[in-house]
Amino acid sequence: MKQIESIKESGGYLNRYEHDSTTCHCKMSFSVYLPPQAETKKVPALYWLSGLTCTDDNARTKAGMQRYAAEHGVAVIFPDTSPRGEDVPDEIDRYDLGQGAGFYLNATQSPWKKHYRMYDYVTRELPQLVESGLPILTGVKSISGHSMGGHGALICALKNPRSYRSVSAFSPICNPLECGWGKGCFGAYLGGDSQTWKAYDATLLIKEGAKFSDILIDQGTDDEFYDEGQLLPESLQAVCNAVSQPLTLRMQEGYDHSYHFIASFIGEHIAYHAAALNT
Repeated sequence: MKQIESIKESGGYLNRYEHDSTTCHCKMSFSVYLPPQAETKKVPALYWLSGLTCTDDNARTKAGMQRYAAEHGVAVIFPDTSPRGEDVPDEIDRYDLGQGAGFYLNATQSPWKKHYRMYDYVTRELPQLVESGLPILTGVKSISGHSMGGHGALICALKNPRSYRSVSAFSPICNPLECGWGKGCFGAYLGGDSQTWKAYDATLLIKEGAKFSDILIDQGTDDEFYDEGQLLPESLQAVCNAVSQPLTLRMQEGYDHSYHFIASFIGEHIAYHAAALNT
């Protein structure tokens, strides 16, 4: 793990690192915000998963979460959204497949399966790396994200309920088996048998018995992708209601899919996670 950037912010430091990933078989970069409390003790961590076309830079510069993380003494980990590099497969004519669109799953199909293993990267390799090399508490972590990253946060928590203290999401892709983004990308990454896709669909995971202590979701009513049927929060809510899975789905009037929306409510999400992380 090599530090390539450090910026002081809200009393702490926003650092960027790069390393050779044994999971994704390429050089990966990520950012970490270390709050001022990390200078004297190890702190808990919130993993933030970004959406389609993003890198680790989008959220750390647009969401405004570092000031709240500093107040609560929480580190924020910003992974990239996919493997990258000249040797990494890509689909240059599509923004929703290939580099920038890893979907936080482990691909099983060629040419994707060697590099596109973002599920294992986010849940295993990256936590081990930052917990061993930075003042971050071992195993005390929560997860959140936006859009494709919201999908990633939900599936990571539902598939590993003992690994995360809390989960939240902004405008997540809740039921990818039933939307255009999911059908197009899951078919490429996972093959034609849609039964294998269920392992990465939050709605279907809950339907088949996955549980988490609580889920917080914010969704804007003026979100263009919500209107297009890509996000499907009502499908998730219906399944949660049917099996008594706690879910707080807040429909935020007039908000869109952008980081303006995220910045408006990120302080509440940080406080939500800090309450779970600091108990």
